[in-house]
Amino acid sequence: MIEKNILIVDDHPFIIQGYKNAITRYNPTEYEFFISQAIDCKSAYEIITNPETAFFDIAFLDISMPTYEEKGLFSGEDLAKLLNQYMPNCKIILLTMYTELLKIKHIIDAINPNGLVIKNDLTFDELLFGFDKVIKNEIYYSQSIQKMMEQELHEAVEVDLFDKQILFHLSKGTKTTDIPQYIPISMEAIEQRKINLKKILNIIDESDAELVKEAKNRGLIF
Repeated sequence: MIEKNILIVDDHPFIIQGYKNAITRYNPTEYEFFISQAIDCKSAYEIITNPETAFFDIAFLDISMPTYEEKGLFSGEDLAKLLNQYMPNCKIILLTMYTELLKIKHIIDAINPNGLVIKNDLTFDELLFGFDKVIKNEIYYSQSIQKMMEQELHEAVEVDLFDKQILFHLSKGTKTTDIPQYIPISMEAIEQRKINLKKILNIIDESDAELVKEAKNRGLIF
């Protein structure tokens, strides 16, 4: 019998129970699971940093939950970083209600989790499928995340450093007429680049605000 220590952190007890029901039904003749649970960043911190806590093999972390400001813990992302510090071999599965591509990309870049799940994708069978992937040392992204990443690849936009600098300054409220103070190209070149960017991003609205909004959606600026 293979023993695995599991941590579940979520501020909704019924969700924790759902995870536990699924996990305990995963290959019961092969695995025995010891499950710890926490309902906020504070209780999770106390479990993770307790020297008597056995190392976790897999952790399910909800991204949005009550914070623990005293220790600088504001989300499941912060708990993932804490786990990486105390238990670097623990596999992290993050769960979120976020559906914005930019936020998803930030989570992947900052944490590189073993699993990333949008909660609206989650069913009992899907949870078991994802758990199976992670326990076998594979990466699991839920269906909505896979579609977002595939769409981003399909709609990839190539822009150069000057384009990004123009978008950055526009996002900070800089007037187009003032941008040549920061970028060593002419006003005419800046205007032409803005026109090209709007074509590339399929922007009908001529406003700079719409250009900035779409650039952020595509992850061209933050």
